[in-house]
Amino acid sequence: MSDVVEPGFVRVRLDLAYDGKDFSGWAKQTSRRTVQGEIEDALRTVTRSSRTYDLTVAGRTDAGVHARGQVAHVDLPAGVWAEHADKLLRRMAGRMAPDVRIMRIEEAPAGFNARFSALWRRYAYRVADRPGGVDPLIRGHVLWHDRPLDIDAMNEAAALMTGEHDFAAYCKKREGATTIRTLQKLSWVRDEASGVMTATVQADAFCHNMVRALIGAALFVGDGRRPAAWPAEVLAARVRDPGVHVVRPHGLTLEEVAYPADELLAARAVEARNVRTLPGAGCC
Repeated sequence: MSDVVEPGFVRVRLDLAYDGKDFSGWAKQTSRRTVQGEIEDALRTVTRSSRTYDLTVAGRTDAGVHARGQVAHVDLPAGVWAEHADKLLRRMAGRMAPDVRIMRIEEAPAGFNARFSALWRRYAYRVADRPGGVDPLIRGHVLWHDRPLDIDAMNEAAALMTGEHDFAAYCKKREGATTIRTLQKLSWVRDEASGVMTATVQADAFCHNMVRALIGAALFVGDGRRPAAWPAEVLAARVRDPGVHVVRPHGLTLEEVAYPADELLAARAVEARNVRTLPGAGCC
């Protein structure tokens, strides 16, 4: 996953959107349909290539999670890019199923890495709590919660969670991976017309299950089962709490990935790879 493009290759940025309902997540698998697998297969076919060109993505979404602002990159031989660049977007659209779209394809600036150059990722999670359930036309993107939710209590809890913390209590631990993240935004708004509540969750990066676990904790506050201080108390403990429920994936959408100015891309990629510790924590 180098930031240096091999001689004879061109790094290409792809901006993506997909409905996650029928995908087993982003990462390709041998016997399951995935977003990465779908795009790489289509790319190999439309460029008439004998090999698969591997994609690097800003954030690996889980099975059932949607995206309208996903970003990936792929390194293509310069000759392949020169031959197909002008027609690649339309040809990919004709080859792929309608639940995944590439919205833009362009040569990436020097130093760009879809994953490590990112400044932040922004997700939205949508919930409805009306007694009659969710509008059938949006049911694939909105979770129904069968108890009334107090948005003020949820925002009170959210305000205690932002900043740089060890989110081990809200993450599925992966060997050798840090769980320290900077949660930049966590807030809820309700659309009075539809009754749908949307959580905005923005961080420099997310660990596995983090967003859905944060939402699960918030819902327990909103329906009165837990006090507003409880999610922050769980966070401070830095261990997985069996009381934190990981909500279903279909309410979650990756909305946007942000990058710095072109001249700062390489430096950001180096910074993002640094091992993180909290202030005052020992290194060993």
